[in-house]
Amino acid sequence: MSVPVHTDRDLAVRVSADRRPSVRDGAAPERVVSVLFGTGIEEWRCGWQRTTGELPTREVVVSVSDLTRGAAAVAQVVPGRRLAYTALGPSTGIDRILDAVSRYFDEREDSDLRVLVDDIEPLLTERGRGDAAALVEGLRGLTGDVVIGCSFTDDTGASLASLFDPATEVGIVEHPILGAVDGLRQEDPTTFGYVRRHWVEARGGIERCERNYPQSKQIHEAIVDPETTPRTLGAALSGLVTLGVLDTWGETVGSTRYDLTAYSPTCMWLVGAALATGVDGSGSGDSAVE
Repeated sequence: MSVPVHTDRDLAVRVSADRRPSVRDGAAPERVVSVLFGTGIEEWRCGWQRTTGELPTREVVVSVSDLTRGAAAVAQVVPGRRLAYTALGPSTGIDRILDAVSRYFDEREDSDLRVLVDDIEPLLTERGRGDAAALVEGLRGLTGDVVIGCSFTDDTGASLASLFDPATEVGIVEHPILGAVDGLRQEDPTTFGYVRRHWVEARGGIERCERNYPQSKQIHEAIVDPETTPRTLGAALSGLVTLGVLDTWGETVGSTRYDLTAYSPTCMWLVGAALATGVDGSGSGDSAVE
């Protein structure tokens, strides 16, 4: 199965291993709901000028932390600043957070709102994957574009890989894996081409294969309705070995055997995200620091 690049999407996650990922770029939206887990309201509002040069026409901010001064489950409207905000504590339940977001949608017949989530890393780290998954699923049900930022760390990587489809739901990925993927493209463009075209099938075969040290034909047997052949799959697997997704088992004199005990689903997710967004990571917009 080939993977489209720069797919239009209603929900996208932006990931950065180096800094807090920006969820704002281009012109400020007309109407936006901003959900903050790691930023106070004042800091967030000042950030619009640094990133887009202007404020949204109307903005609702839902702050879910103790970073906003006086945060104590209050809702306020500031007409002159075209701002309404709700300050919730860091332990607020997901249903209540989603209610604060969706209430703004319910009050309007039009649905051209954008939802920006500024870094769910604190939610993942402090409250776990379950709460983060509940939030993401609730946001998927909203009409309009949703952009979610997440700092990629050792603690968040595996959860991110399980929450978002790298082929269709990643807007920007900033991670050292980009350099490795681009290196493969430059040094071995043929193998890179196999990886780019067949990484989805390779992932499916690896994760369904019940052997620890299979040959490519045995991984191929685990793929449902394959587009690859054992040979083309083997070429893709060799590229994934170069990228550190899995390893080879050296104790063989015959066909290459792959060490699936060394397989990293998180690294596989990053490779897929890098390929789907453009190898240089520039496929989905500016990534300026906020």
